[in-house]
Amino acid sequence: MKIRSQTTKTRAELQTILAWGILAGAIVLLAQPVLAQNQPDAIGAGLINPQAIAFSPSTGKVYAVDTSHGAVQIYNDALQTAHRVLVGAGPVSITMNTVTGRVYVANAGDDMVSVLDGATDAVVATVPVGGHSYSIAANSVTNKVYVSHTWSDQTSVIDGATNTASSLKTGSIDLIAVNPGTNSIYLLGYEGGTVKVLDGTLQTTTTREAGMHAWGMTFNEKTGKLYVARLGTGDVAALDGASSAISILPAGHTPCAIAVDAKTNTVYVANYAGNNVSVIDATNRRIVATVQAGSRPQAIAFDAKSNLVFVANTLGNSVTVIDAANYAVLATLPAGNKPYALAVVPGSARLYVANEDKDSASTIVDLSGIRKPVQ
Repeated sequence: MKIRSQTTKTRAELQTILAWGILAGAIVLLAQPVLAQNQPDAIGAGLINPQAIAFSPSTGKVYAVDTSHGAVQIYNDALQTAHRVLVGAGPVSITMNTVTGRVYVANAGDDMVSVLDGATDAVVATVPVGGHSYSIAANSVTNKVYVSHTWSDQTSVIDGATNTASSLKTGSIDLIAVNPGTNSIYLLGYEGGTVKVLDGTLQTTTTREAGMHAWGMTFNEKTGKLYVARLGTGDVAALDGASSAISILPAGHTPCAIAVDAKTNTVYVANYAGNNVSVIDATNRRIVATVQAGSRPQAIAFDAKSNLVFVANTLGNSVTVIDAANYAVLATLPAGNKPYALAVVPGSARLYVANEDKDSASTIVDLSGIRKPVQ
């Protein structure tokens, strides 16, 4: 989740959530974002972000931020090698253009985005984008990269051809998702519970209501649906990309992260305060299973090739592995100190995890004993 300094409004929100019976530990991570270094149990001086680790299908590599050391750890899954590349100060999130192979790193500490060559891993450009960069996403079709800024109403747009940035006034944005097919950029604001839909061609925005305390956003390219987890109401808003229609899917206690099986139209939701995962039939809008996870699940990912669901249990220091065929828990594996983001290499025997640990910011979880990928 995003973390920033606590304000008076935040404390009022925390009191409200406390009334719902959620433990204080859950609130620190899931209420109005708070700076990690201001929390007694937080590690590192940067921001934690669900995009802190990512797999690029065009390079076959996994990229993970090392916030404390101003670097990105690069894993070659096929060769099982790893090395570190220095970027800017306080890197927090990563995206990539799958056409050009370039990788973009948002650095919260120096107001820059570092651009890496996917083939050589060298930093080929540093783009000034303004203060407190946070979320980043790329449209590989248009070669544009979008960057949100903490405490700002501006969203930066980087032209991948020239490595220059412009700015759009979009309101306060936390998370970004892109539909490359329609050139629509979804900008989620936690406080107002709205999704701004940016037309990438016209650079105009329309507003879609998603509900208060919205966090966690995933786009299903096959159905054109955008799924937004809503902390306060314990459900998921499904926004239709082709119309103004919105439907509500039931979830669990404090849903905070979403993964989608596009083939079966199944939505998996990590419920932070419930310590479980809701499995939702998105077609019929009903929960078909509730699967126990570890302590405070904060990230979730689905691998279609192995038909497995992975859940990062932040306070359990573990990853729960779920069989998507029958929703059985296959294993709970150690995953480093406070895992909070996941990167899946389809069919790989390794899962890559971002951790809240300044000395070990990412780890590899061995999946070889689970089962072989589905052919």
